[in-house]
Order: sequence, then C-alpha cells, then structure tokens
Amino acid sequence: MTEDQTLGTALVTGASSGIGAQYARQLAGRGWDLVLVARRADRLSALAARLREDTGVTVGTVTADLAEPADLARVEARVAADDVALLVNNAGINGYGPFTEVDPGLLAKVLAVNVVAPTALARAALPGMVARGRGAVVNVASLLAFAGGLPPGPLPHRAVYGGTKGYMVTFTRTLAAELADTPVRVQVVCPGLTATEFHLTAGEAPVPGEERVHEEGGMSPADVVTASLAALGTREVVCVPGLADADAVERLAAAELAVRRGSGASIAGRYRSAERSEA
Repeated sequence: MTEDQTLGTALVTGASSGIGAQYARQLAGRGWDLVLVARRADRLSALAARLREDTGVTVGTVTADLAEPADLARVEARVAADDVALLVNNAGINGYGPFTEVDPGLLAKVLAVNVVAPTALARAALPGMVARGRGAVVNVASLLAFAGGLPPGPLPHRAVYGGTKGYMVTFTRTLAAELADTPVRVQVVCPGLTATEFHLTAGEAPVPGEERVHEEGGMSPADVVTASLAALGTREVVCVPGLADADAVERLAAAELAVRRGSGASIAGRYRSAERSEA
C-alpha cells in the first residue's frame, strides 16, 4: 500500500486469531493505529498489549459478537468515525455440515456473521471514506466461493458457508466497479486452506484457550495477509494468494460475460425443444 495515502486507523474484525491477528500484526508494523474486534476479550487484550509494546501504535479493542445486533451496531458506530481509513472484514464462521442436518440457528449465525455484518460495516465505513477521498475495505472470502459444484470429500459440507463467500466475492467486485471513479479501494481476498484454528469449531462458540492450528495445515496466515496488502497497493480487486496465473480472474470475467448473453428476449432453443417433446 501507499502508506502516505492510507495511514490512519484500521479496524479489523475476527482479530483474535489466524488471518485477523496477522492483519493486526502487519498493519501495526507499518504504522497503522488499530481497532481490534472479536468475541474473545482475553485474546484481544493480550494481542493489543503486545502490539503497543512492539510497535508503539495505538490499539483499541471492541469485544463483540457480530451475530448480535447490538454488538454489530457498536462496531458500525466505530467504523464510521473519521479516523478509520481501512476496514478489514475478516470475521467468519463456517457452520459446516450436511445442510439437512445442521442446526438452523447455526446457519442463521453464519449468514449474520459472514454476510450481514460485513455488508453493514462496509456501508457504515464507505460514505466517510468517499467523502474524505481516501480509504479501503478488504473483505476476506474463500476459494470455496468457487467450489459450488464440487461434492464434499475432501471438501467440507459447505452449502451455506460457500454461498456466503460467493456473496462476498460478487458484492466486492460489484462494489469495486461502483467505486472505480473514487480513490477508495475495495478488495476481496480468497485464501485456500490456511493454517489457522478455523476448522476446530463450526462457529457456535469461539475456540477456547491459546491460539492453535488445525491439523489440515495450509498456507500461513502471514502469507495470506502479505498477498492481500500487496494486492491492495495495486488495486487488485480479487486477490487469490496462491494463484500464480493472474489472468485466471480475467478469464472468469469473460466466462461470466458469455453467460450474461443469455439475457435476451427469447428463450434458448433447447428449452423450446423440451417444450415440444413434452407436448
């Protein structure tokens, strides 16, 4: 990133572990003041204390469950403040499991944390950023956003989680196009499997105790964040940290354009054929 244009306060959700904690560390190392948001007050306090000691930046914390409307409203109010120049929507839960078996309450929470909260926080942050002529929003999605047709095994049962991450990709890309004539940048980062504690819980409650890493391994969260911040500096809207073929995203856009050519006044011939055969 171009530091002289963007330094200020960065608000990072899901900052108590994994990718969120890495955003906090790397941004603090670059001189950003921070507001760290997560459910685990003890971890937030410990991380904030280390960052203050190591970097000298100002670090505030907000203990909040973004599935709770009152907590979300408190974070919305903070991210709308004039000092916030970067919002990192990293908080997310997975709710993995066969769709017909997962508790409906957990699925509602997945939607609240993965879709409603980042949308609301972006809406709270962006008007001020646009008015001030500076700022950025980073939304953390997943490569599972592009895995809709693949069956579980080895991938997880993920109908709702994958759907929420697909939303984040489409939301971010469309929003970036809407804001293309402004200095404000918008990015969606789509990691693959990452070495965090994400798979240790479905999301009903946070992982207790010290930060851990699931057995599946994956890319380091530090590398995910390094890629994201580098891509933000070049206004790369879709960042896939492990993707060597950068043109793959452009080919995806071309394929989407081909599908959108179906927006004509007449139905395709194959459906006419089916209509005749049924008659």
